[in-house]
Amino acid sequence: MAAYLQWRRFVFFDKEVVKEPLGSDGPAPGAAPASGPAASKFLCLPPGITVCDSGRGSLVFGDMEGQIWFLSRSLQLTGFQAYKLRVTHLYQLKQHNILASVGEDEQGINPLVKIWNLDKRDGGNPLCTRIFPAIPGTEPTVVSCLTVHENLSFMAIGFADGSVTLNKGDITRDRHSKTQILHKGNYPVTGLAFRQAGKTTHLFVVTTENVQSYIVSGKDYPRVELDVHGCGLRCSALSDPSQDLQFIVAGDECVYLYQPDERGPCFAFEGHKLIAHWFRGYLIIVSRDRKVSPKSEFTSRDSQSSDKQILNIYDLCNKFIAYSAVFEDVVDVLAEWGSLYVLTRDGRVHALQEKDTQTKLEMLFKKNLFEMAINLAKSQHLDSDGLAQIFMQYGDHLYSKGNHDGAVQQYIRTIGKLEPSYVIRKFLDAQRIHNLTAYLQTLHRQSLANADHTTLLLNCYTKLKDSVKLEEFIKTKSESEVHFDVETAIRVLRQAGYYSHALYLAENHAHHEWYLKIQLEDIKNYQEALRYIGKLPFEQAESNMKRYGKILMHHIPEQMTQLLKGLCTDYRPSLEGQGDREAPGCRANSEEFIPIFANNPRELKAFLEHMSAVQPDSPQGVYDTLLELRLQNWAHEKDPQVKEKLHAEAISLLKSGRFCDVFDKALVLCQMHDFQDGVLYLYEQGKLYQQIMHYHMQHEQYRQVIAVCERHGEQEPSLWEQALSYFARKEEDCKEYVAAVLKHIENKNLMPPLLATLSVIRDYLVQKLQKQSQQIAQDELRVRRYREETTRIRQEIQELKASPKIFQKTKCSICNSALELPSVHFLCGHSFHQHCFESYSESDADCPTCLPENRKVMDMIRAQEQKRDLHDQFQHQLKCSNDSFSVIADYFGRGVFNKLTLLTDPPTARLTGSLESGLQRDLLMHSRRGT
Repeated sequence: MAAYLQWRRFVFFDKEVVKEPLGSDGPAPGAAPASGPAASKFLCLPPGITVCDSGRGSLVFGDMEGQIWFLSRSLQLTGFQAYKLRVTHLYQLKQHNILASVGEDEQGINPLVKIWNLDKRDGGNPLCTRIFPAIPGTEPTVVSCLTVHENLSFMAIGFADGSVTLNKGDITRDRHSKTQILHKGNYPVTGLAFRQAGKTTHLFVVTTENVQSYIVSGKDYPRVELDVHGCGLRCSALSDPSQDLQFIVAGDECVYLYQPDERGPCFAFEGHKLIAHWFRGYLIIVSRDRKVSPKSEFTSRDSQSSDKQILNIYDLCNKFIAYSAVFEDVVDVLAEWGSLYVLTRDGRVHALQEKDTQTKLEMLFKKNLFEMAINLAKSQHLDSDGLAQIFMQYGDHLYSKGNHDGAVQQYIRTIGKLEPSYVIRKFLDAQRIHNLTAYLQTLHRQSLANADHTTLLLNCYTKLKDSVKLEEFIKTKSESEVHFDVETAIRVLRQAGYYSHALYLAENHAHHEWYLKIQLEDIKNYQEALRYIGKLPFEQAESNMKRYGKILMHHIPEQMTQLLKGLCTDYRPSLEGQGDREAPGCRANSEEFIPIFANNPRELKAFLEHMSAVQPDSPQGVYDTLLELRLQNWAHEKDPQVKEKLHAEAISLLKSGRFCDVFDKALVLCQMHDFQDGVLYLYEQGKLYQQIMHYHMQHEQYRQVIAVCERHGEQEPSLWEQALSYFARKEEDCKEYVAAVLKHIENKNLMPPLLATLSVIRDYLVQKLQKQSQQIAQDELRVRRYREETTRIRQEIQELKASPKIFQKTKCSICNSALELPSVHFLCGHSFHQHCFESYSESDADCPTCLPENRKVMDMIRAQEQKRDLHDQFQHQLKCSNDSFSVIADYFGRGVFNKLTLLTDPPTARLTGSLESGLQRDLLMHSRRGT
């Protein structure tokens, strides 16, 4: 139970008296005359109002004259005669434009219920769809309260004798409705309310002495007794969903809230309750202090004409009084158009307009009531940005008061909305590391921290030397629970000297590079680093061996070599008690690790010999490097026995067959180290018999020269010729060897084949000469044809100059129709209609048919004239130059001797092209003769 005296009071509503609209013709019908010049400005309701309600955009009133009035939002008052005597009860539905009323049409106790359809008209008045007597039986009794379900299926009427009737069905029609007595009691019914929960409909019934509920949507209407406290008329209401649609009963001692099956909380609000309403999450209570007036009777009214009453608006969720004011003789409180309207007995209407949320919050901020502002903002469903702004202001207030612990708690509530740097800067300036640490921890828990925040938090831990918090921060159960950037944390811990913590993070989150970097560069624990690499999966072990192999080889060469042997043959991670040892392992490319052994030739030799022994298909680089190592050792060895052993090893490696594809490389290695036996072996394997003989010739090894000829002369007979030439130059010293060679040449008949090439050359020369003879014949034929063509053209020219030209054409050369005068004739023999000629000719002096061919000839002539100077220049340079071929090549490159191609040439003119190419060739031959 909460005492209202402990609740803070605020003025969250603005009060004003409703004034008449501009242009109004005067006060409402029946209103009292104005007593002063200012009085006419205020809206006055008709006198004798007995009952009020609101909904569907209107305030509804009933008076003692039987009239029902409607006040619209524009403050226009309209009414109609509903009853002959008086109106006692009204209920305006909120979801339908239906009005239920109770009144009297005749003297005596015979109340009538009328249902009005406000959307339809009957002679200018609302349509009355149903009329029936309210009294359930024959005994007269007064109607005390009325309620209607919004689905128009239930209507309940309470009476002063304690009975309640339930009208079930369509309440707007007699035929589809059924009325029955739901409740009988000994105490007057003071309040009724329907509550819908899913498909279940409850009816709350409150009398002056008890509260109960019925389930009216089923059969038998089960009843639950809720309490033995009642209330007066108009002192009950149904709350909205913010209070879970509880039934509110305002007694003189307390205000009780009820569920359909149990009593809820209660509030101790003193004073004699006159009216109870619910509005937008607020409870409105109109009461009269006991000290002023004794407890009233059933009607809860005093006989005095004027009575000062207190109107309080309670916020039950946030526990404060949103508004409190004194009124004189309140008739009722109505809610419509987003405001409250208080009707007083003098006919005035007072509007209570709720302030906006921001204004209310600012009023609370001025009084530093931040907790209350937060609760109010939540109840008003303020968005998260607005709440964060309140938390920030609250935190700033506490920070300014020196309450850093409280301030950081409020700042924590702004995470996700307020820029973290705003908070961090405050606590850095104040040197409040503990508070800053708390804020940063929450920032990380909500996964909103960046790398800078992680760096700052870890620095806070290290400054505080709080190893417990540090370990708690970094030691999460799984990577999915990590709320910080692991790599940043490792870097910060390493810089701060917390190597063990950094190693823990690196190992648990698979940052292998960081783990090895710390072990090798900071702790210098090479054995542990190598052990760690041995536990990694193959790909990561391989990459880290390439990255850190040289460092490890320098400090622990034997262990490093051993791990490399495993990595390049059959690698399996060394996980204790884990893994399938029978599963096939992975194998790295051994050739890629050779540079690691740069300063460790002994380990390199052991590694390469191991790889060649256990893995014969090792990369070629392994064998190349191993051969180089063995040749180096052989070349530098002084002990004859050891040198002989190394010699045998090198020869054995050469004979292994691994150097067939890299013959040249092996040969170069043997030559570099002067390994003669290896050079000769490779020459022989490569069938380089002449090189073998030249080698022996250089060293004047005569017998070996003869031996080479005898051994390989069958494959390469020229060896004997070379040997003969070699020994002939040394005639005095090598007579016996010359004789041996000549004897062998004679026995094998080796010299005649040397002359066989002459027949091959003869055939080639014959073919070339035949081709040139054919070309000469073609050229002569072409020259003769050109001369004949030239002679014919000259004859035609002479005839045109000396003889008359007779035009015998009878058809037009364009349209192929019979010629008609006027006509046009050309010396070429073509004739045209004048209109055809004018249509197709491009020039008056040119024949349209011959013009394309003539144009080609003219273009060639112009091109020859343009190239005349170029030809003279070419001849001059050719005569003056010492290198004539370079001049010709230069002109060929510049396109001088290319075929002259005219734009009008048809693409298929091969004959013309061949003729032109012939002319060009003749020109070139003539220019050559000139040189």
